[in-house]
Amino acid sequence: MNEGVRTSLNNAQEGAAAAVPLLALERLPDGAFAEVEAVIDGDAESLLLYRDGDHVRAWLNICPHAGRRLDWAPGQFLKSKDGLLVCAAHGASFELRGGECVAGPCRGEALRAVEVTVRDGAVWLA
Repeated sequence: MNEGVRTSLNNAQEGAAAAVPLLALERLPDGAFAEVEAVIDGDAESLLLYRDGDHVRAWLNICPHAGRRLDWAPGQFLKSKDGLLVCAAHGASFELRGGECVAGPCRGEALRAVEVTVRDGAVWLA
């Protein structure tokens, strides 16, 4: 299990979301996950963030197998001893470079990536 960070953005306007960072980088330790909420294409979405050094990757917090959230509790994600993200619902395992499912019921599918950038000590939607 890997400790995560959960944050929630309460922006009334989609335009305002672009002006607010998703998360301060210092709140996301290297090799850790976080769950944040953001407005994507006009809809509030749960995002999974993963920090790899100075880089952060983001995906929708939805398993492609059954459309369920990946976390076992809000903001709490499972990481295997092999360094794979594990879906709490059905055990699908995802590599953390591109989000591809390498084991489990959705093998060969991938998480839906969300472009983010790190700047000014924070993670932002790209």
